[in-house]
Amino acid sequence: MENQKKVLDVNIKSFISSLVIMVALMIIAYVMTLIIPSGMYEREVIDGQELIVSGSYARTDGGIELWRWILSPFLLLGSSMGFTVISICIFLMVIGGAFSSLDACGVLRYMLSRVYQGFADKKYVLMIVLSLFFMLLGTFAGSFEEVVPLVPLAVALSYAMGWDALLGLGMSILAVCCGFSAGVGNPFTVGVAQQIVGLPMFSGMWYRAIGFVVFFTALIGFLFIYAKRIEKDPARSLVYDPIKAEEWKTLQVALPREKRMDKALLAFGICIGLGIAVIILSTFIKALQGYLMIIVALAFLLAGTSSVLLAGFGLKNYLRQFGKGILNFIPGVLVILMASSVRYTLEYARVLDTILNAFVGVTADVSSGVVVLLIYALVLLMNFFIPSASAKAFLLMPLIAPVAQLSGVSLQVAVLAFAFGDGFSNTFYPTNPVLLISLGLSGVSYGKWAKWSLRFQLPILAVTCIMLIIANGINY
Repeated sequence: MENQKKVLDVNIKSFISSLVIMVALMIIAYVMTLIIPSGMYEREVIDGQELIVSGSYARTDGGIELWRWILSPFLLLGSSMGFTVISICIFLMVIGGAFSSLDACGVLRYMLSRVYQGFADKKYVLMIVLSLFFMLLGTFAGSFEEVVPLVPLAVALSYAMGWDALLGLGMSILAVCCGFSAGVGNPFTVGVAQQIVGLPMFSGMWYRAIGFVVFFTALIGFLFIYAKRIEKDPARSLVYDPIKAEEWKTLQVALPREKRMDKALLAFGICIGLGIAVIILSTFIKALQGYLMIIVALAFLLAGTSSVLLAGFGLKNYLRQFGKGILNFIPGVLVILMASSVRYTLEYARVLDTILNAFVGVTADVSSGVVVLLIYALVLLMNFFIPSASAKAFLLMPLIAPVAQLSGVSLQVAVLAFAFGDGFSNTFYPTNPVLLISLGLSGVSYGKWAKWSLRFQLPILAVTCIMLIIANGINY
């Protein structure tokens, strides 16, 4: 087992490249605080949620001290966003510990080998099924952070099928983002945004369902073309590594059936299945939505513990490997803190509201079609600084709604623009911690991912703009 490729391979080089990017973004954020005037909108609390009071913007004192900016990755833990950041870090370390132990005892390799044998002659069916599965999780359950544990599995299967890490990321993290963006029943974008502006929750689903079909077709076409290209010439892969590809072919070997491994797989499948069932139920049971990360973390913790012990690995070995897995994720925690510090810096310096106020001024005296695209652009811009969908909804929708109404844009179209703007860029912006962790787990640098995914992002940007213009034209 020592000579085989690990299923969960945290690539330190890709994390280092992410850290370099984070330092650059932190510097840019600090420079912005020196250039952009400080200002704030008044806030009011309605039903326990803090909303912006439209028209209340005023200049104010702001800025951020140099020492506070330097320590911002750690100071943010004491801010309003601290609990969310800590939750994500703990979630990822638990997942890392569970996967490390599952990997060390051979359960993951046994499972992936079984999956490969079932789809060896139907690998494009596997591509479609996996992509659809992830898209459905994104569009109905609003899953994003919760699918991180499944990304290494998709990457491993991609290598076994003769593809590469990029295609594995495309079938998993890019697919879930497409579903998240379509937002057919996404509680964290469409659901929250519609509630804020007073629309029935999940109303207008028919048009978003059309978007889901369009995005799924585009994704499969993109992945299919790329897969065929690298099958003909593996060197055309942006992450081509003949040694790594050869190592991953060990998954193509049919491992002998073992009762203890079959029991371990059964326990793993039951635990993960229950976790996915809860994610799906959260679409209908709102009370579950605030605990999804905790539930998924517990599901993987239980899956890891039961599977490893049933496989005969031993409690002492399990705890040792679990600890190693946690340590492997320490660089990832630092990446998350630095990415989150960009938002902390701009909020503390009070320049985010100035950016929002500038947008409100730009939308005056322009056509409704232009306003729709400007709303889309605003959400895309703010998503760079605030990855959280629900937090962004509460920040932006109180401003977007009156601008839309004054410009003759329906609130349903405004919500659609918000969903599109919040979703796709999650898998492109280097400030999104989920993307950075997924890249680190897959051994892919941000630069190569950006170059590859841009071929999908640019056409999708054009498609979504067209869909918004059509929606506005038919008064959706």
